[in-house]
Amino acid sequence: MSILGIIPARFASTRFPGKPLIDIGGKTMIRRVYEQAKKSSKLAAVFVATDDERIADEIKKFGGNVVMTSDQHQSGTDRCAEAVKKVAGNWNAVINIQGDEPFILPEQIDLLAELFTNPEIEIGTLVKKLSDPSDLDNANTMKVVLDIHGNGMYFSRSPIPFIRGVEKSKWLEKNLFYKHIGIYGYRTDILQQLTALPQGKLEVAESLEQLRWLENGYKIRTAFTAFETLSVDSPEDIEKLKKAGLI
Repeated sequence: MSILGIIPARFASTRFPGKPLIDIGGKTMIRRVYEQAKKSSKLAAVFVATDDERIADEIKKFGGNVVMTSDQHQSGTDRCAEAVKKVAGNWNAVINIQGDEPFILPEQIDLLAELFTNPEIEIGTLVKKLSDPSDLDNANTMKVVLDIHGNGMYFSRSPIPFIRGVEKSKWLEKNLFYKHIGIYGYRTDILQQLTALPQGKLEVAESLEQLRWLENGYKIRTAFTAFETLSVDSPEDIEKLKKAGLI
């Protein structure tokens, strides 16, 4: 099993331009993500996929692997699909590692990669038991419902499932809710198929690309993690890292 780790990274960002190159405790964010990914025991290689020479220069400066990709991609999935074609090797699967999670755990990457020992798995991702009531109505916290096999049935920004006849303040007492952790793995042939799909109504409605895959009949297998991830989407998120004692 040969698995490639790809970290999509772009300089442009509506909320936080240039965030891959921000300094976090003496290292750029993209370097921290790369170094964490390199600790994974399941990845044969790790590459940053970018469309920006400034990011590419930073990767080269610390001796990392980088591949240049188009500046027209709409998602990290699309960038991964181009990158895997350019990186020499016969890759069975690709892990798409978020470039804005500087302290992602290598164990989480390994957990996701392990799914692909089953040749029937098409797409994989991680989920975590949701325990904070404020996350239920937080549109930035993705929720997911699962079938009995651990496949994602639906992902939403809204709290799902709806618990009829129970006050929302008690929902977590009455039912298990799952939070989606935004790291993906794809069998390589499936990845190329996904990028050829047109946008669907569900994806447009919720602005979640994984709904395009479900709408077209693909299955997304999940693995459970007990660990939270901390992403950097705005300058204010740096304070979260400080409060967590990470920097």
